[in-house]
Amino acid sequence: MPTIRVPASCGNVGPGFDVLGLALDLWNTAAFGLEGKRWEIVVHGEGADRLPADESNLVLRAARRVWEVTGERLPAGLHVRCENGIPLQSGLGSSGAAALLGVLGGNALLGYPLSAEEAFALAAEVEGHPDNVAPSLYGGLTASVAFAGGWHVQPLPVAAAWRRRRWIAVVVPEVPLSTAASRQALPDAVPLADAVFNIGHSVLVAEAFRRGEPDLLALAFQDRLHQPYRLPLVPGAEAALAAAHRAGAVAAGLSGAGPGVIAFAPHLQDAAPVAAAMVDAFRRHGVAARGWAVRVAGGAAPPLSQNL
Repeated sequence: MPTIRVPASCGNVGPGFDVLGLALDLWNTAAFGLEGKRWEIVVHGEGADRLPADESNLVLRAARRVWEVTGERLPAGLHVRCENGIPLQSGLGSSGAAALLGVLGGNALLGYPLSAEEAFALAAEVEGHPDNVAPSLYGGLTASVAFAGGWHVQPLPVAAAWRRRRWIAVVVPEVPLSTAASRQALPDAVPLADAVFNIGHSVLVAEAFRRGEPDLLALAFQDRLHQPYRLPLVPGAEAALAAAHRAGAVAAGLSGAGPGVIAFAPHLQDAAPVAAAMVDAFRRHGVAARGWAVRVAGGAAPPLSQNL
């Protein structure tokens, strides 16, 4: 019975819209077994009272795709037991993690017919976009770029000092905001100057992580492509970001499409005070919220084969 662990992720990472992704130390775990006469899933933890237990569940749908693309005969029964630590619809990549869990679980049960690249492409297909799937699979900071033949994923270096401490604060407010609704808030076109601005700042984000330079991250973590349009959808978000800076963060913004927010405090051993400050800011605006201090995470675990 293979057991797979997949970390949460922050998409966009400030200016890296739909390209950059960062793995975070909150995990979903799933144990897969070929048993019974139907496909079913049992969920504990985050989303246990909301996620379907039948074949409409994203984990099972993703697993089914592995059998379909490999041409193998579907088993009569598949039982999956999940322990979820990633909040749903939070901007922390819960759907990308679910898609990846299903693909990796199905791949393990079939003896690893898919390479890492094929597993990534299939999970990205199920999820709909790659910037959360890539860091959850490969860990750390990643860049995902589309080309004619599919996707290229480039793992980017993260300074050793930035891998050890819980210097990242993530907060999820209780604001209903789907990725689709957040996407609809974006304009169909943006000024050329804004596109150039984000290209330059995305390069600096990657360099800040490579060198472990807080001042460079503070300079780089600015965005003109999505946050100006999405922040108004999350009551209290701007106040929470301001509170993060006052508490010691050098950079803060939306996590993915929101409503979650993320802040980086590389000067601190533990970003829990930053998370608490953001939670308090949301509560002052009448919005309940939860927060965590997390590390940069490694990728899906354990290694499933020599190819993954």
